[in-house]
Amino acid sequence: MARLLMLLLAALALGAPVLAQEPKSCGAPASLDDGWTITPPSDVGLDAAKLCGLDAFIAQWPQANVHAVVIVRQGKLVYERYYTGPDERLGRPLGKVEYAPTVKHDLRSISKSATSLLVGIARGEGKFPDLDSPVIDQFPQYAGLRTPENARITFRHLLTMSSGLKWDESMPYSDPANNESRLVAAVDPVRYVFEQPVVATPGTVYNYNGGNTTLLAAMLAKATGRRLDDYARDKLFGPLDVKDFEWASLPATGEPAAFSGLRLRPRDSAKLGQILLADGQWNGKQVLPKGWAADSVKPSINGEGLYYYGYQWWLGRSFLRGRDLAWSAGVGYGGQRLYAVPALDLVVMINAGHYGGPLQGAIPFGIFTRLVLPAVED
Repeated sequence: MARLLMLLLAALALGAPVLAQEPKSCGAPASLDDGWTITPPSDVGLDAAKLCGLDAFIAQWPQANVHAVVIVRQGKLVYERYYTGPDERLGRPLGKVEYAPTVKHDLRSISKSATSLLVGIARGEGKFPDLDSPVIDQFPQYAGLRTPENARITFRHLLTMSSGLKWDESMPYSDPANNESRLVAAVDPVRYVFEQPVVATPGTVYNYNGGNTTLLAAMLAKATGRRLDDYARDKLFGPLDVKDFEWASLPATGEPAAFSGLRLRPRDSAKLGQILLADGQWNGKQVLPKGWAADSVKPSINGEGLYYYGYQWWLGRSFLRGRDLAWSAGVGYGGQRLYAVPALDLVVMINAGHYGGPLQGAIPFGIFTRLVLPAVED
């Protein structure tokens, strides 16, 4: 595995080969009644010949198991390419799946990003509490778990993964000490999260925590009087012309798994990135409150490695022909990546089934930085 990763990084440094003989129509999107305007890449300043090198790029790594690549520029769907490979549904093997424009895919932790959009919508309706108000005060049924330390945790801390709660998802999911595994099995997930000790001052330290998203979803359900998936259907996916979605439930409660359970068609997933770039608008409809998209992708705290973190969105930078490009990303286990690049008016959605190991991040990032970004014409 280490040798494979070294070969991958070396190949990325050299750039991907392009199939000179492949037709420029490769990756032409299907025409579906889903709200997208479809146009050729060249009409929006993308080099179609470079995009046609995707198959050759992926073929360098037989274990890549990429399932879908969707590209949007200037609000138009310009490219989609699908593959066949083994996949899972929330950890349960599905066998070999033949992906296509109408086939849904796990988003895993991009579900967290979608949940944060719902918080914004509820805020716009005046239903969600002030972001700087204490979380536990909104749940009087857990008053017995209130401490001076957890009373300092606000909804903004939940959004920015800075609640200060002791939490570790880094170990294998099979390890009973993994907090996410225990959260999934909990008969009362909200209680389980509140039971965790506070080990850092809220707002000071980033620590990835699906329990934070669970509390946001619980507040959404309480504030709106709706299940998370029902509210999402009416307030987010319906306005986005998303007709087919699934939000898998926690086995012990039947409630949607806000931190990992969302399944969308890849071209529908790209709409979440598009509304980030359009101040919450989709085809003339104001889906998010004005300003929420911009607030969501402001750096709020130092995240992992070189990344910043916003409201359940990762924030990074890439270099392109002398330009320093900031981007926002939804990141999900197994190689699910949704990139939104404001300076280029560009959205890239990548789905994969490479669960575990270093390639789940390296290959999608390579597709984004070594194939798609260089296809943007000056």
